[in-house]
Amino acid sequence: MAPAIPTDLDRPHFIGIGGAGMSGIAKILTQRGARVAGSDSRESATAASLRALGATVHIGHDAAHLAPDASSIVVSSAIREDNPELVAARERGIPVVHRSDALAAVMEGLRPIAVAGTHGKTTTTSMLAVSLRTLGLDPSYAIGGDLDEPGSNAHHGAGEIFVAEADESDRSFHKYAPEVAIILNVELDHHANYASMDEIYESFETFVGRVVPGGTLVLSADHEGARVLRERLAPGSVRVVTYGEAEDADVRVLSITPLGLTSRVTVAMDDGDRELTFTVSVPGRHYALNAVAALAAGAALGVPATELAPALASYTGVKRRLQLKGEAAGVQVIDSYAHHPTEMTADLEAIRGAADGARVLVLFQPHLFSRTQELGKEMGQSLALADASVVLDIYPAREDPVPGVTSALIVDAARAEGADVTHVAEKPAAVEAIVGMAKPGDLVLTMGAGDVTDLGPQILTRLQEG
Repeated sequence: MAPAIPTDLDRPHFIGIGGAGMSGIAKILTQRGARVAGSDSRESATAASLRALGATVHIGHDAAHLAPDASSIVVSSAIREDNPELVAARERGIPVVHRSDALAAVMEGLRPIAVAGTHGKTTTTSMLAVSLRTLGLDPSYAIGGDLDEPGSNAHHGAGEIFVAEADESDRSFHKYAPEVAIILNVELDHHANYASMDEIYESFETFVGRVVPGGTLVLSADHEGARVLRERLAPGSVRVVTYGEAEDADVRVLSITPLGLTSRVTVAMDDGDRELTFTVSVPGRHYALNAVAALAAGAALGVPATELAPALASYTGVKRRLQLKGEAAGVQVIDSYAHHPTEMTADLEAIRGAADGARVLVLFQPHLFSRTQELGKEMGQSLALADASVVLDIYPAREDPVPGVTSALIVDAARAEGADVTHVAEKPAAVEAIVGMAKPGDLVLTMGAGDVTDLGPQILTRLQEG
C-alpha cells in the first residue's frame, strides 16, 4: 500500500516540471493518485510522458497556469523569484515547497537509500533501481536521468525500498533521512553555493548526520575526499561500510577486467572470506566501482549480495551516460553528461579502453560560468585525452555571464597540453566541424550537461548525408 500523500502535495503545481529532478517527483505523485499540474519552458518527451500519466503540463510560465485550488507550488533552486507563477502563488498564500522537501515527503514511511557524491550519483542510483527490480523487489526510485531500461527517471513501486539521488549542489540532500546513505566521492564543485572544501565537508557531514539510527553509511575507500570526510566524523556516530580497491576496504575490489563495452568485477566480501564475481554491462573502471557501491548498499539493507551481484548486470545504462546514439558512415556517436573534469577524464578513459585504437573526437559544451571560472584549466587538460575536440560557448543554465569567463579558458588550457582543440561558437557550425573531422572507425562524443545532447542526432544525419 502506498504511503499517504501529504495534504500540501495532493494538488501540486510544479514550476519547471520537465526537469530531471522535478519530473521524477511529479511522476511518483501522479502514480500515487495526486492531481499533478505544472509548467515548463518548452515541449519535451518528459512533458508528454507526464501527460500520459494524467498530469496537466503547460508550456511557458504564466500566472494563469496556476489552478485555483492548487495545494502547493513545488520549485527547485533554479526557479527565480520573479517567475510569474511563483509570484502569483506567494500573492495567493499558496505554500511553496522545495523539490527536496517534496522528495523527502514521498520517501516517508519507506526504506530509503540516498546516493550522494560529486560524481556518479545517477549511475549508482540507476544500478540499484534496476538490479532491485530484477530481483522482484519493485523499489520506488527518483533518478536524475532516464534509464535505458525501463526508460524513466522515476517509479512508484509496490516494494518498501526507495532509491533516491541525493543532490548536494544546493544542500538539499540535508532534507533526507536515509536508512542507507552512499557517498561516492567528495570534491569541490557548485562554486556558486560552496566557497571552499571545508564548506563541502561540512555539508556532507550534515547529510551523514541525517542517516537514521541503526542505518549505514557506504563510503568510498579510494577517494581522498571521502577518506577525509570519514576522519571528520565522530567515532561511532554511524555504521560505516567502505568499498573500493584500497586494501582496507570492507568490500574490496580484487580486480576489474575490461571486456569490450562491459567489465568483469571480482570483490571480497565479509573481510575477505567470500568472493563474488559479476558483470557490469557498461565500460569503464568508474562505472565498475559505482556497481560495487550499489552492491555494498543493497547488502547493508539486507539484500543478499549473492543475489544482487548478478542482478547488477541487468543495468545497461542511463541516457546521456556514455549512451550510444547511433552509427553512420562507420562513425559511432556517443552522448556523455560529463561536465566536471573528473567526470570528463573518467568517460574519456572509459571510451579509450573500449575504442580498440579508434580515434576519439569530442564536441564539448562547458556548463555554467562559475564552474568554468574555477575549473576551466582542468577541463582543458581532460580534453587533451581526446584526439581532437570542438568546444562550444558556455551553457549558462541559471547563471548570468561572468566578465572574462569564456570557453577560451578551456581551449587555451587544452592547447597548452598539446591538444588539438577548436572553439566554434555556433552549434550548426560545430556540427559541421565535427563531421568534417570524422572518418570511418572514429568515435564521436557529445559531452556536457547542457543542450549539446541535441547535437548527436544532427551529427548522425550529416554523416548519413555524406
